[in-house]
Amino acid sequence: MIEVPGELAANHLKYPDDSGPSWTAALPGVAQHFLDAWDLRVEGPSMHGIVSLVLPVRQADGSHAALKLQPATEENVTEGPGLRQWDGDGIVRLLREDTLPLPGHDGNALLLERLVGERSLESVPDTLEAMKILTSLLARLVVHPAPAGMRRLADIAQGMLDDVPHALEKAHPDDRRWLDICAGAVRELVGEPGDRLLHWDLHFDNVLAAEREPWLAIDPKPLAGDPGFDLLPALDNRWDDVVATGDVARAVRVRFDLMVDGLGLDRQRAVGWTLGRVLQNALWDIKDGEERLNEEQLAIADALLHRP
Repeated sequence: MIEVPGELAANHLKYPDDSGPSWTAALPGVAQHFLDAWDLRVEGPSMHGIVSLVLPVRQADGSHAALKLQPATEENVTEGPGLRQWDGDGIVRLLREDTLPLPGHDGNALLLERLVGERSLESVPDTLEAMKILTSLLARLVVHPAPAGMRRLADIAQGMLDDVPHALEKAHPDDRRWLDICAGAVRELVGEPGDRLLHWDLHFDNVLAAEREPWLAIDPKPLAGDPGFDLLPALDNRWDDVVATGDVARAVRVRFDLMVDGLGLDRQRAVGWTLGRVLQNALWDIKDGEERLNEEQLAIADALLHRP
């Protein structure tokens, strides 16, 4: 019997638009379907993401793999095509893919190269060293052009701008200035959104140790766009370390400059798209009913806007 972890089942209830209790109930049967169809054998406890179930498996030829089952959401529906485009270059390799045989639920099954799930970049004690590793992987990922059919940053950015007026009405008065600033940055760049294949969610926990290479990225939410839109998830990793330096703005700029230089980006465009990512998160927070915007995100925005 395939076990659905309790935390995963709770997430399915928390995000019913993406999954829900019927998804939880169907998962064991769906998992067994693919174990049989692809001749796989489970060899370890179930793991999970936010809404996905991941099973460590062994293939018929004896090689290790991981079976990932997930509902199709706006963010992850392009994961398979993105992984095929990258073909293991700096990221986990896709071995097989199929849609789920589950009436009433869109989803997909991904058979992935097995990585060392217990060891992420969070295990690297030196934060800047971890940032360098992450940046080197991201530089390899964004070299690839986005294939046809990807979500486009152009559409996402325009959608954010369309949402700003309503968000301004709901936002705390002290936060409205930041919405205006970030929206202004996006307006300047929306006409040049870029065409690279972006990971969208590359932070320390989404880089795992591997056998094929020391480190590989996992769990992309691919879209076509400017690499500057991919920086923010790594900038606020280990925020306590940033605060502990006693100079938050300087510590943020050190991280930002490391990534910009490592990726060979235009610094001003990277600032603008990072502010766009702050705007995206702010709009989500307001939609979710948060009373104030995230202080860490605003500190990053402030550090990038007011560099000496």
